[in-house]
Amino acid sequence: MKHRCGLLALVWLGLTACQSADHKLSVEPEPASQDRPMPNIVLILADDLGIGDVGVYGGEVIATPNIDALAARGVQFEAGYVTHPVCSPSRAGLLTGRYQQRFGWEFNPAGRDRTSGMSRSETTLADDLRARGYATALVGKWHLGYERGYHPLDRGFDEFFGILAGGSLFIDPAEPGVESLSVRRSGRDAQFGVYRSRDLIEVEEYLTDRFTTEALDVIARQDKRPFFLYLSHTTPHTPLQATAPYLQDYQHLPDPAQRIYAAMVASLDASVGAVVDALRSAGQFDNTLIVFASDNGCAGYIGGACSNRPFAGFKRYHNEGGIRIPLILHWPQQLPAGVRYPHAVSTLDLRATFAAAAGFAGAVDLDGVDLLPHLQGFERRPPHDYLYWRSGPTQAVRDDRWKLLRYPRSRFTRADLRADGRLQPPEGGWPMQPQNGYLTVLYDLLEDPGEQHNLAERYPQVVARLQAAYDGWAQALPAEPVQRAERSTLAETEGELVQLIF
Repeated sequence: MKHRCGLLALVWLGLTACQSADHKLSVEPEPASQDRPMPNIVLILADDLGIGDVGVYGGEVIATPNIDALAARGVQFEAGYVTHPVCSPSRAGLLTGRYQQRFGWEFNPAGRDRTSGMSRSETTLADDLRARGYATALVGKWHLGYERGYHPLDRGFDEFFGILAGGSLFIDPAEPGVESLSVRRSGRDAQFGVYRSRDLIEVEEYLTDRFTTEALDVIARQDKRPFFLYLSHTTPHTPLQATAPYLQDYQHLPDPAQRIYAAMVASLDASVGAVVDALRSAGQFDNTLIVFASDNGCAGYIGGACSNRPFAGFKRYHNEGGIRIPLILHWPQQLPAGVRYPHAVSTLDLRATFAAAAGFAGAVDLDGVDLLPHLQGFERRPPHDYLYWRSGPTQAVRDDRWKLLRYPRSRFTRADLRADGRLQPPEGGWPMQPQNGYLTVLYDLLEDPGEQHNLAERYPQVVARLQAAYDGWAQALPAEPVQRAERSTLAETEGELVQLIF
């Protein structure tokens, strides 16, 4: 065992300059077998959390000790990605392990998920795990369909407590000690309400705290079967709302948006700590694979309250700030501790990784890969040759060094934006082809992770190679999504105005 640990330490040392020489596996990994109990799996997903707002990723404003502790005891990914810079398509890619463009769920549904949802031909990681005997529970946000056939209880989950929409009021703004911004509704109706199973219920507590309580109850009740808990928080998504216990440490921040956002992240971190404590109390901590992630980068439209530093862009952008996320895997029995993994991975990889962790072969048509051999040091190659993104006409592709990004040049001006900051969509939604040509940019992500220097003209051969890879991937996709995009705005990049379609 000592020899293999030393070898693995050398492998990790060669993978990243961030490693110190004494990193070793905390435990010798065992092959999956019937002799080893199937692990519990807990996936904690934040909503619009900026990577620059997490301590271990360089955040300096908000304290995140519980998230940081997971990273210190597990694997922290330096290049963790989602498949889309907005909520619903990103979650579709995560849950299926397949690029969501393959089944037409390419854009935020903008309310159209009330009557449809993610394709019923797709199976989910919850389907996989339930079929293998896991108890499966979703607590929190779904955002992939309301009706039968699309509902969480029809997509692999034994139980559901949460919201079906993309967001909801966290608490009554009139409650004592509550600070609120961006509140557009005074209460919750059937669309934005909280459900237990398929029943609309009333919830008075701060929603983040209630989701945590429900998650702890799931853990406490699972004493005979392995369980999969998907704790899908809505924080720190708008509306910005926080309660006194979380606000008290951020009263020194004079900007109300920054103060409330910081408190919301603090409530998220407290939830992570509570889940860890519950697993310890249940004697399940060492045999639980915990994943912490965000569904996309933080939003630029909340007045500079959040941070994706050092990356450019925000939610809605295909720059790194929109798609590169905090991603941590923690599993004491099988993964090394205190490792920073440098190669590009995706939330697409979670489905295959969960299957391997549970000891069964995953679905054969996945775009994601099992990360365990890469993290345990048995596979030295990067998990992916390329990762791809498409949102209507927007295109992006990266390899282990280079990123090619093509935004549609805008034929609109900022004067065309509505009061909500968006463009009025044409009848039938936004077209899939650019209406005013492309702005093409090439970034060296190893030397320029902040995407400040466009090298497209200097390295045309790299542009051609990445474009050929992208075109090969895109040829296998449906030409048209299930629903065209209805949401779009404008942004400036490389001195030009481009259209963001989401």
